[in-house]
Amino acid sequence: MKLPFVENAVVPKNKITLYLLNLDSKNGKSKARFFLAFGFTIETWQIMVDALKHHAQTHDVQSVVPRPPFGTHYVIEGMLITPDGRNPQVRVIWSIDEYSIIPRLISAYPL
Repeated sequence: MKLPFVENAVVPKNKITLYLLNLDSKNGKSKARFFLAFGFTIETWQIMVDALKHHAQTHDVQSVVPRPPFGTHYVIEGMLITPDGRNPQVRVIWSIDEYSIIPRLISAYPL
């Protein structure tokens, strides 16, 4: 199964620039080291957005975790296309709020 409503997927700029690629982020520092090592940069943050959306379009959902009353989390694992071409395996978590058709990025990290 693919991520429901994948064509509507949203990756907020702040999720990339203040979390996944930010070495000063308390919770994102280790993830930032990982993703920066594969050629992603804060200056070209949109490239990571495109890679994460492509990841969701290409790989199947591995697990579905209901989070009432907030909606559902979808876990997707697989190769992430990166700027340096090494393309590591990552786990990406998406959430769809109850009564919504917009998946939004929660997190991404290496497998």
